[in-house]
Amino acid sequence: MIAVRPAPRQGRPRRYLKPGNGRRVVADTQGVENMATKEERRAKVVEVLNKARAMELQAIHQYMSHHYALDDMDYGELAAKMKLIAIDEMRHAESFAERIKELGGEPTVTKAEPVVTGQNIREIYPHDTEEEDVTIDTYNQFLLVCRDNGDSVSVKLFEQIIEDEQAHYNYFDAIRDHIENLGDTYLSRIAGTPSSTGLAPQGFVITNQE
Repeated sequence: MIAVRPAPRQGRPRRYLKPGNGRRVVADTQGVENMATKEERRAKVVEVLNKARAMELQAIHQYMSHHYALDDMDYGELAAKMKLIAIDEMRHAESFAERIKELGGEPTVTKAEPVVTGQNIREIYPHDTEEEDVTIDTYNQFLLVCRDNGDSVSVKLFEQIIEDEQAHYNYFDAIRDHIENLGDTYLSRIAGTPSSTGLAPQGFVITNQE
């Protein structure tokens, strides 16, 4: 009887290596490693967290600039809401910074983009609507980076902040529609309204005076 040799397998067989030095490893027969170390995965998460923080720092300055502009135009109700949205962005920037520090990173202090100034009321809301739309899309991509690198805490943080940004988008988009559809009729109703947000003053000096 003639012995029949099995046909050779096509391609290079893959072998799985045991984890070592914090590295999850899958390698081929030449030992090519495909999985990142814990430190490398963490660095990718910190990178997107810092990009998001830079976007929040830009949004804080942008929305406060619009707050001052709307207040100066005597659209107090709109100015007050714009300030509250800027405060939301301050909370977001702080939340990103805290998570970055937890991961051993250093929070950025640089804004993502320059602040746009000198816009009239018919330019402010289309601009801010677009800003929020871009932010939501970008944060969804950042969320996927966190998920791909095994950071469920940062995923949840992005999920929470995306919900806030969606609320901002909905508000800006509604005001844009009111201005486009109703024009001066809508603006005349807003003119002369108070710009106070009703927030109690807080700060180091005030706290230490109590």
